[in-house]
Amino acid sequence: MEILVLYYSQGGSVRELAQLIARGIDSVQGSKARLRTVPKVSTNCEASEPDIPETGDVYVELSDLEECAGLALGSPTRFGNMAAPMKYFLDGTSGLWLKGALIGKPACVFTSSGSLHGGNESTLLTMMLPLLHHGMTLLGIPYSEASLVTTQSGGTPYGASHIGGAMNDKPISEDEKKLCIALGKRLAKTALKLNA
Repeated sequence: MEILVLYYSQGGSVRELAQLIARGIDSVQGSKARLRTVPKVSTNCEASEPDIPETGDVYVELSDLEECAGLALGSPTRFGNMAAPMKYFLDGTSGLWLKGALIGKPACVFTSSGSLHGGNESTLLTMMLPLLHHGMTLLGIPYSEASLVTTQSGGTPYGASHIGGAMNDKPISEDEKKLCIALGKRLAKTALKLNA
């Protein structure tokens, strides 16, 4: 059973969070993470990204969403909202919505910001909105995860998060790592239960 970990990352922090969530997914017997990203968007109408990224994970296709048993969705924070490339991709999923392809599948969200009050929670909430429209079953992080109570950096009940600093120079903390892995495990275990 494959679970899609779909992210956009510019500075690398969200990619690291995605890899940690994938590690949590892969630790659950019977589940496997499928890492995908989205291309940048440009204000220049003639600019485009190559069909295959030069580095990192391959670009997502609508079939990745349709085939997955669950979804972890990640984006950096942009003024309290998801980044434009992720929004642009999600805006193109109406065909899946018309078919009901994602109804009932479990999903979670994750993000990274530059500062403590940089919009992590509002970004997580805005990423949930299209998933709710698709009929997905949303998961957060319960307070039974000890790191959610002890964290002095990222981590919310709405999803995993990281505070990277204004120059994106703060490493992912141990609590942030634990919460990402826990979220990946929870997503995988829920997907297995729903598909039983």
